[in-house]
Amino acid sequence: MRALIAGGGTGGHLFPGIAIAEEVVSRKAGNEVFFVGTRHGIEARVLPELGLAHAFINVRGLKGTTWSSRLKRAMLLPASLVESLVLVRKFRPDVAVGVGGYASGPPLAAARLLGVPCVLLEQNSVPGATNRLLARFSRAVFTTFAGGEAYFPRSRVLRLGNPIRRQLLENFLRAAREPSDRFRLLVLGGSQGARGINDLMIGAAPTLVRRLPNLTIIHQTGQSDVSRVADAYREANVDAEVVTFIDDVSSAYRAADLVVCRAGATTLAEVTVAKRASILIPFPHAADNHQERNARDIVDAGAALMLRQSETTPEQLADQILDIATHPDRRATMEAAAASLGRPEAAREIVDACEAIIAGRLR
Repeated sequence: MRALIAGGGTGGHLFPGIAIAEEVVSRKAGNEVFFVGTRHGIEARVLPELGLAHAFINVRGLKGTTWSSRLKRAMLLPASLVESLVLVRKFRPDVAVGVGGYASGPPLAAARLLGVPCVLLEQNSVPGATNRLLARFSRAVFTTFAGGEAYFPRSRVLRLGNPIRRQLLENFLRAAREPSDRFRLLVLGGSQGARGINDLMIGAAPTLVRRLPNLTIIHQTGQSDVSRVADAYREANVDAEVVTFIDDVSSAYRAADLVVCRAGATTLAEVTVAKRASILIPFPHAADNHQERNARDIVDAGAALMLRQSETTPEQLADQILDIATHPDRRATMEAAAASLGRPEAAREIVDACEAIIAGRLR
């Protein structure tokens, strides 16, 4: 199988694509993958680091800009389609996989024009504009949350879950974390960090360290906030490791007793496969409020609790962390609920479906 994987921008789009790539190349000698993204997204750093074959096209998103900016960006589309046609002809894929984000548009359109079957990953409860458009000619749409079929042709929707990278599967197979006399809090703001979560944690730090002296924090802040957060923890005398980005997130999940994070679909897929209790603070400006809608499925199952950023004070966040930390039975119940939601087989089942489409068995 030769799979072209298009899209990116954020880790939430890119990492499921990497999970698909890992599954494809591990199945059979000679299988190949090729990524298409842009230089503006996380793929520009991650794909070269992983040694994955890739190319970048010159395209920008149209949403949330001024009319003049939209016009300038729209004028890039014809050239990006031509770039994509050249790449598709050169790679000759058996299937084209759109993982979301505006960078997936031109490559999948080019693949469709050249007769390559196209499929989509829709990680969120509410799809973005690009996936809604591409679904019109895609052979299948692989969704994560209930209700996804409402946005796509119902006959093409397969709810198989959000694929996760292989390094995270070990977390699902392990029965328990390594014992420690510390309470280990993992704080994640997504691949680019989250200033709202950073601010809440800075405010909560003095209360947390006073009432939970055995606290250890690993905090992924994003590039712009790392010094500010590190200084605040140091001033509050918190045992904390503050980093811009966690490359070995598998080990971070494995060590954590509790996760404070956004409610992006990929983060939720990882947290549930890692079987970790979580406090979810959805990004309030996500399109169609999809992060809060993502979070509801996890909260309703009892695996997490949700706090709205605009309604939450540092003191309230500290109280919730302390309540979970001091009630291990509650934490164990949340972890069991998370385990029931984890879908470690998602990548395998999606690639099975892609093979069936290539062979003409899945219509």
